[in-house]
Formats: sequence, structure tokens, C-alpha cells
Amino acid sequence: MDMSPNAGWLALAKYPRLAALAERARDLPPVCAAVVHPCDVASLGGALEARDLGMIEPVLIGPRRKIQATAEAAGLSLDGLAIEDAPHSHAAAERAVELVRAGSAQAIMKGSLHTDEVMGAIVRDEFGLKTERRISHVFVIDAPLYPKLILVSDAAVNIAPDLLAKRDIAQNAIDLARAIGVERPKVAILSAVETVTPKIPSTLEAAALCKMAERGQIAGGVLDGPLAFDNAISRDAAAAKGIVSDVAGEADVLIAPDLEAGNILAKQLVFLAGAEDAGLVLGARCPVIVTSRADSPAARIASVALAQLYAYWAERQAAAKLAAGE
Repeated sequence: MDMSPNAGWLALAKYPRLAALAERARDLPPVCAAVVHPCDVASLGGALEARDLGMIEPVLIGPRRKIQATAEAAGLSLDGLAIEDAPHSHAAAERAVELVRAGSAQAIMKGSLHTDEVMGAIVRDEFGLKTERRISHVFVIDAPLYPKLILVSDAAVNIAPDLLAKRDIAQNAIDLARAIGVERPKVAILSAVETVTPKIPSTLEAAALCKMAERGQIAGGVLDGPLAFDNAISRDAAAAKGIVSDVAGEADVLIAPDLEAGNILAKQLVFLAGAEDAGLVLGARCPVIVTSRADSPAARIASVALAQLYAYWAERQAAAKLAAGE
């Protein structure tokens, strides 16, 4: 993996829509990000590149000596950086949550630890970052053959979501789409077919989600489903099936029936279709950047940009509600 200076930023040039998001993010003030256990070159280098690009002000949390040794081995400078010494990854995750609860950090960035460790600290009942909303993961994908960014959820957190979980999954994805500039996102609820049939439970949930949107239980987007994948992204496929829809063939968001389907879909786009992705965990009190070890430097920088854009969008939404007396 290329960890040369600005490797992520330079690699983003191949993906103009994600690059445009990163450019917009750089126009905003940096957010303070609690970087949890950045004890490998990829996670530490990604955080430092995002700092150098003016996107985050990182607080590195983990074993001080291990972080320093990682930086020294990679030729990275830690000058001027805040480092909070934590004995191990669990303690680092808990400290990151404490910083967010105290208002000292606006985002959490996962380092070289398992996602479950970070999420375990976030979802603790008493001292975590849970809200009334279900936590979910959203990919933002720049696929060369699709005319715009497309969001896929949930491909990383909720294994077999029920109807109420899917409601929150859809709402989290709509919120992120709006945060990156999609005024009224078009949301396709995916299944294997475009007709409602009791033999395929996901079609029933898709229909219910659309009715929930009509009743205001899901806000800010236009929903349709069930839709098969081809009908969701191809106008020709939708026309061939006689589907009349504001969403079919023009989806901004794809809601998968379960984690397996969403994960396979997102990874196929990246590894077979030449796409690049970025991703966030939403539904907690702050955005959480959970890039994996296989993610490219470009994906890391794009994910930071998403967190920055979402954090400021959420801040504006909260201020507007307060001003309206809600």
C-alpha cells in the first residue's frame, strides 16, 4: 500500500465524484477526530495525511510507545500532535467515547483494532454514544459506469435487520446523502424481484418501508421498493419491466435486504467494477470512520471527508431545530 505523502489525495483523482467531496470538505474547518489505536502504518499514515490536508485535528489514543515506534518505522512525524496514552485497544476505544461525550471530539476514527472493539465502546448502555436511532454503516461509492455517487447500506453492522432496523438504516443513509449534497435522495429498497410476494420476506419489508415514508416515519427522501438491483440503477431495465417510478433507474441509495447482500454488492463494485468507496457508521452521537485494513489510502481520505461533511451538516440541522423550537 502506498503511504507516501498525500497518497490518498493523489489517488482520489481517479474518482472525480469522491474527489469533489474531499475538495468540499477541505473548505470546512477541520473536525477534532479521536483516532483509536493507530498502531499500524495505514491507520496512522491516513490520520496524518488527513491532518496535513486540513480535514481533521487528530487526537491519537493508544499505547504511546507503540504509536511512536510505528511513526518512526514509517518515517512519519508526530510533532505537534496530541497523544493520549492508553494501555490497550479496549481502553483506547473507551477513551475516544469519553472525548466525544465531553464535547472534545466530533468524530471517531478506527485504527488497528477490530471494529467490534470500537463499536462495543460506542453502544454501551450507560457510557456509550447510542441515540434513539439504530446504528448502521453506509458506503458511498464512486462507480465509473454510474452517473453519480451511490450509497449502499447496510453492509457492515446489522446482520439481519428487522423492519424497524431497516427504517433507521434508510434514514441514516438519507441523512448522509443530504449531507453530501443530494437534496432529496432517491432510495431503492432492494430485493430479488420488483413485486411483493410473501415467499420473499424482504419484498414485504420493502413495501412497508415505502408506506412508512409516506406517513413521515422516514423523512427527507423518496423511497420505492421492492426493486431488483437492475431496476434500481438502469432506466432501460426498469422500462423493460414496465416499472413507473421516481426512483427506478435513478437511485441515489440502495438499501440491501441484509448484511451479506450489502457487503457482497459493495465489494463487487470495488473489486470487479473498478469503483472506489468511502464509508461511515452513523446513528451514534458522532460519525465513526471504520476503514478496513484492505482499504486504499484514497478510501481513507474520502471517508474522513464524509465524516467532516456529515458532522457540519448535523450541526446545522441541530441548530435549525433549536431555532424552530423543536
